[in-house]
Amino acid sequence: MNPERDLKRPFPYNKLRWRQGQGGSGELVYITARDVMDRLDDVFGVEGWSDDYEWLGDRLLCKISCKLNGTGWVTKSDGAEDSTIEAVKGAYSDSFKRAAVKWGIARYLYHPNAFDSDKQPASWATPEGYDALMEKRHGKEETNEKPF
Repeated sequence: MNPERDLKRPFPYNKLRWRQGQGGSGELVYITARDVMDRLDDVFGVEGWSDDYEWLGDRLLCKISCKLNGTGWVTKSDGAEDSTIEAVKGAYSDSFKRAAVKWGIARYLYHPNAFDSDKQPASWATPEGYDALMEKRHGKEETNEKPF
């Protein structure tokens, strides 16, 4: 088990959702907060992570803490304002997903070459392609190469 690699692993295509970006910015791809929860459960177990929230002015800050082998608990956080859809619920979900990106979860969705104009993923942006790339790179950790 490699938590860094497992957290960054792309999601199956059927888990991805698309929506129109604001201001004519085109379509954006995202995953749901439940997908993030499932990924954290898979990597750390249900008792190996927790989330906590606090309001900072009009932003909701989410802190995701994960228990790493031998190092104890590590926390990463990010925030979001109320969303235009289901305002407060959206802030919880958005801040949770933003904090998860700090852990590497779904970070690849922000890469400009992750998808083509037909919404088809690059090979490295699929679970199978990512696994093959990581297998090929296994043993090359000393180069600190990142797939994206």
